[in-house]
Amino acid sequence: MSRALAWSLCALTLAAGVCSGVLSILDAGTDWAAILPAGATPPTEGVAVSMLDVAWLVGFAVVGALVASHQPRNPIGWVLGAIPACLMAIFVGESFYFHAARSDPGDPGGVAEFGLWVANFAWVPAVLLVLVALPLLFPTGRPPTPRWRIVGWAAVAGGVLLCFGIAFLAGPLENYPWVDNPFGASWMPGFVNWVGFGLWAASSPAAVASMIVRFRRSHGVERQQLKWFTTAAALLLLGFVLSFSLAGVIGEDASWVFIALGLLGVDLAVAIAILRHRLYDIDVVINRALVYGALTATLGATYLALVLLIGLAVGRSGFAVAVSTLAVAALFGPARGRIQGAVDRRFYRRKYDAQRTLEAFAARLRDEVALDALDSELRGVVTSTMQPAHVSLWLRAPAQLPKSVV
Repeated sequence: MSRALAWSLCALTLAAGVCSGVLSILDAGTDWAAILPAGATPPTEGVAVSMLDVAWLVGFAVVGALVASHQPRNPIGWVLGAIPACLMAIFVGESFYFHAARSDPGDPGGVAEFGLWVANFAWVPAVLLVLVALPLLFPTGRPPTPRWRIVGWAAVAGGVLLCFGIAFLAGPLENYPWVDNPFGASWMPGFVNWVGFGLWAASSPAAVASMIVRFRRSHGVERQQLKWFTTAAALLLLGFVLSFSLAGVIGEDASWVFIALGLLGVDLAVAIAILRHRLYDIDVVINRALVYGALTATLGATYLALVLLIGLAVGRSGFAVAVSTLAVAALFGPARGRIQGAVDRRFYRRKYDAQRTLEAFAARLRDEVALDALDSELRGVVTSTMQPAHVSLWLRAPAQLPKSVV
């Protein structure tokens, strides 16, 4: 039953996405300025951005179905499945409205406005699930301790108040101000939105704090799962920073790519963590990301500096590009080694110290001939690098050793 329900939710989400995509294709190339009322925002027609949206939404839907079907008692799978379902309601509502407006420019009709009414508040549960439910419940499906349940209840209360406040507040729709709220009620006070938003604003950082508490208390598999999630969350945060920083340079549609890629990363990280596929490779992933990220930035800056300096010296020509390329290629190996050492020294100190100890022991081993001294030295190295419960060294009897050793 749970498996069927999980995959049914996934199929419904994908069907909604297909419906939205078909309507968008039918309406492509429409002169919206001549159809929509003044102040209306036309639909986005960026193909690359739309494909990225489809990718991460489909990813969330499929991963949610996989997790919910394999672990139906863990709410993480249902949370992942509900996020794209809510956001697909926005896409379908908008697509249906614009298609109706294209078919009947004078009066799209009440059904079309109903689509915008749903799209106007459908983002609230999706955002709360991403910012509160995932960090609060990941990976076990429960808060770190029973006391943290108050954060979840506060988020639920805030989401309900915010949804009702947006849905029934009289006047223009908040995100579609050219349409009056068809279900606006004069009895709905405006402060309901602010109360709901306040509860949401308080529960979101509290949920992040709960993850920090959970990480400090975790060990073993759970800690590795949290490493996957926190790494992806950090990349998503970086995506938000890059998006808002570059929006004025490359445009809002192009800057959204960073956020979409970050969301896709969170989706993949949750899938790997919950389904435990190659779970313990996360330390390698983080290490390589730090090393090659720093290496790319260093070599890129070096290349640009060399091109600029050589260009100023000899003028713009292919010579500057060729010399800079060769110089960067020659610097790759040494720079990678130095950056790897710096990363290990700063973030993987135990591994770095163990490697240095083994290198020093290998150097002394070439000159060490006394077995008693070698025994003591080897025990000390193994104890300091691997920290076992006990160490024992077994040697063959002298009669069994090769003549060269004796």
